[in-house]
Amino acid sequence: MSIFKIHAREIFDSHGNPTVEVDLCTSKGLSRAAVPSGDSTGIYKVLELWDNDNTHYVGKGVSKAIEHINKTIAPALVSKKLNVVEQEKVDRLMIKMDGTENKSKFGANAILGVSLAVCKADAVENGLPLCRHITDLAGNSEVILPVPSFNVINSSSHAGNELAMQEFMILPVGASSFKEAMCIRAEVYQT
Repeated sequence: MSIFKIHAREIFDSHGNPTVEVDLCTSKGLSRAAVPSGDSTGIYKVLELWDNDNTHYVGKGVSKAIEHINKTIAPALVSKKLNVVEQEKVDRLMIKMDGTENKSKFGANAILGVSLAVCKADAVENGLPLCRHITDLAGNSEVILPVPSFNVINSSSHAGNELAMQEFMILPVGASSFKEAMCIRAEVYQT
């Protein structure tokens, strides 16, 4: 199932910050992926490409990343008639086109958005739930349902204090369902 159209746009995350959303079209329909974004940086992290225009979303606009997708990445993937079942080939091509170790040319937010949309389209192609498809890509035989993680205490630059850790999070790994995990989170946070 070849990719015949990719289009990116700016959306907003749960904090009201701009982020990238990618639509990828194949003969089986549209797959959409939204990129998570964050404020933290580190020497080993790949870079989200922000516009750095302080008059537009305090410098965190993502129009440059979107332009890279719509004008460079999308035409390259469509012209090569890449198939969504070729996840690794698609990812390697984007990384090669970017040419930087930390993904600073296109932005990790651009590359991840396209990669996630390809992954979702591949799951559709194979008739699998996304979690089963990702499990297969990882070479695992057993599906392990996602466990939500919850930030309960912010520190460092996120909260203006001097705690050594950036965030304190809980993972309710003993929950029997996602709903029970949400209940555990609420009970921990509220008490």
